Amino acid sequence: MTQYELPDLSLVVLVGISGSGKSSFAAKHFGPYETVSSDTCRGIVSDDPNQQSARKDAFELLEFIVAKRLAAGRLTVVDATNVQPAARKAFVKLAREHDVLPVAVVLDVPESVCAQRNAAREDRTFGRDVLRRQHQQLTRSMRGLSKEGFRAVHVLGGTDAVSEATFVRTPLRSDMGATEGPFDVIGDIHGCLGELTTLLTTLGYRVRLDGEGRSIGAVPPSGRTAVFLGDFVDRGPDSVGVLRFVMGMVGSGEALAVPGNHEHKLVQALRGRKVNVSHGLAETLAQLAEQTDEFRREVLEFCDGLVAHLVLDSGRLVVAHAGLIEKYQNRASGRVRSFALYGDTTGETDEFGLPVRYPWAQDYRGSAMVLYGHTPVPEAEWLNNTMCLDTGCVFGGKLTAMRYPERDIVSVPAEKQWYAPAKPLNQFVREENSLDLSDVLGPTGVETSLRGRVSIRAENAAGALEVMSRFAVAPEWLRYLPPTMAPCPSSTREGYLEYPTEAFDAYRRVGVTEVICEEKHMGSRVVLVLHRGGDGIAYTRTGRQVFDDDLTRELVAAADEGFATAGLWEELDARWVIVDCELMPWSAKAEGLICSQYASVGAAARADLEAEHSVLARAAARGLSVADRQERNSRRRSGIAKFTDAYRSYVWPTVGLDGVSLAPFQILATDTGVHVDRPHLWHLGVADRLVETRPDVFAATRRIVVDLASEDSVAAGARWWEDLTSDGGEGMVVKPAANRPTGKVQPGIKVRGRDYLRLIYGPDYTEPDALAALRDRNLAHKQSMALREYALGIESLERAVRGEPLWRVHQAVFAVLAMESEPVDPRL
Repeated sequence: MTQYELPDLSLVVLVGISGSGKSSFAAKHFGPYETVSSDTCRGIVSDDPNQQSARKDAFELLEFIVAKRLAAGRLTVVDATNVQPAARKAFVKLAREHDVLPVAVVLDVPESVCAQRNAAREDRTFGRDVLRRQHQQLTRSMRGLSKEGFRAVHVLGGTDAVSEATFVRTPLRSDMGATEGPFDVIGDIHGCLGELTTLLTTLGYRVRLDGEGRSIGAVPPSGRTAVFLGDFVDRGPDSVGVLRFVMGMVGSGEALAVPGNHEHKLVQALRGRKVNVSHGLAETLAQLAEQTDEFRREVLEFCDGLVAHLVLDSGRLVVAHAGLIEKYQNRASGRVRSFALYGDTTGETDEFGLPVRYPWAQDYRGSAMVLYGHTPVPEAEWLNNTMCLDTGCVFGGKLTAMRYPERDIVSVPAEKQWYAPAKPLNQFVREENSLDLSDVLGPTGVETSLRGRVSIRAENAAGALEVMSRFAVAPEWLRYLPPTMAPCPSSTREGYLEYPTEAFDAYRRVGVTEVICEEKHMGSRVVLVLHRGGDGIAYTRTGRQVFDDDLTRELVAAADEGFATAGLWEELDARWVIVDCELMPWSAKAEGLICSQYASVGAAARADLEAEHSVLARAAARGLSVADRQERNSRRRSGIAKFTDAYRSYVWPTVGLDGVSLAPFQILATDTGVHVDRPHLWHLGVADRLVETRPDVFAATRRIVVDLASEDSVAAGARWWEDLTSDGGEGMVVKPAANRPTGKVQPGIKVRGRDYLRLIYGPDYTEPDALAALRDRNLAHKQSMALREYALGIESLERAVRGEPLWRVHQAVFAVLAMESEPVDPRL
């Protein structure tokens, strides 16, 4: 009799041809509700368990039932032939989706035996050829079941093996519910052996030493067990000593341990895999290099053998390095392990270079207590039946333990700051000024000094909060987002969709007498925030950091030097400043977009039109009447050439900050005031001074002032735009020269160049029919959005300067992003 192991929580897929005895086998070894049969499901949907035409509906029902059982944490057995890879693939996918282990049990019964059994059953009417095909598929399948994703494959060869098989259910390695404690759960150690020894002694443990006087464990008080939450190594002074200590305690049954992300990385390094040797790993590897081969092998085996999370005390306590949400507890999959090691991350990094994490504990509603570490906090505090015990010992904080089930917190101070944190320890605390959805969707909307109340749609605000919470820079940096800009009214000039005359007329109609035309740089809109002589950030229109941390620091340092050399810090009497800029080249942040959306279109169109040109030339040579098509082909080739030239004008290579430049065009605010009421010439004058001090960082913005009462001045403004756009420029922005417009006066109207607009509306948009249709574009909604977003931007700056709570500033900032979700033609 052969005994096979099955994980307590698993999806067991029976594999065998018709007549191999799967249903009888399932009834013998599994409970009546544990088995889900394809025959039963066919009967449910068609009243006939052998109705093959009902197969699709039957298997949809079967997969639905299986999914519900797995979600509930129930072992489930699939009773179907499953001889085809596609059928098994669906069940492996279901197991992965529910973080359970898929197991294949193959009943490899001879085809002849199955044929005899089927012949004895009146409900089996298919021929021997069906069995033969099934058996061939089964034979081919058995060689690759493990590669299909099954964690275990049990092949029962022959009728005797099937009848003699027995199964024993084994708990998952994470399931230690029978271990009741009491426990002393200890946060991240990071090589701080001295503090660990002091903490355990304080807890009543008696340290054990080897013959060389090294700590190799600690005898716990009667009945207690230590539980280590991972991150034993890196950053601190004695990672080897901590490893020896923890390994000794676990090996002697004095402690339990889960791995941290630092142990996971150490394992990769010890296996010889390429890893980024940072955050103290280099020092740990150097310490290990001084040890024996045997000790290094023991470290590798120990760290690699740790289970990512443990469920203790009948499920009342869960420990994991980075925590664990309820649906992952006592489950087994790659994503469960990843969550336990790293937490719920977005893939983004914050301004300190640290991963951006979802605050899973804020939403935790599980019955099990979850104790974890990973993200250091100044004090261990309860949040929804969870507690982080990493109090930053290696960063100069303290080493903390919690007595379970007593819930007593015991801490010892760090002997010193062993490692400087990338982020100040007190900034790991949850932001208390976080914005709530009701802040934006309240009955009053967002009140602004410029336009009164601005209402925000609920669905737009919810989407904006999701984007900002997941991807934006740290809240304290985010005090402003740039508004959208109104496009120029459609021109009636032949061959043009936009022309300066219409922008001038629009301002003249609302009483503006003087405007300034500024070169519109083709790049990425960037907000630059500088702290005098210190740090800073550069982020996009959606609040995302522009560069990685190293480049950001380099950019901020250069910009700060420019402000200092130009004497602007003293002149503005400022400690911080917010600057509106354009980052060039366009390709610095949009290379992927250019390749996929513009370069590929240009390449495909050129190839297509050249081929058409060649065919038409041969047709014309044969005397066919294709002159009209040739002329159209010529126009289209000219259009695609101009389309290609348009985007190429904004693309050039960059290395780091070499080739990158910022064009500042407005000093938005400093801690001493909002500066949007200063004339635009003042702002551009400040920009010119920055260009003079750091021409390697800052770029100038060309401009011309236009007197709208003077025909000559208006004509000069139009000629200036024509020269600018004919030379490859994107176009210009027309603004009221006095700045800070009120009422219906737009803060800016963009007038884009004729060839640049090919990137927006297509290479052939200047064709008469296309141009006529485009001139009917509806601008009213976009113009309204521009006015409202401008008012919200000014409001957020004014609140920031007044020192209002961060959530009040963010109320206006988030509203700007929410409005960007309003349905409007993105080409405007």
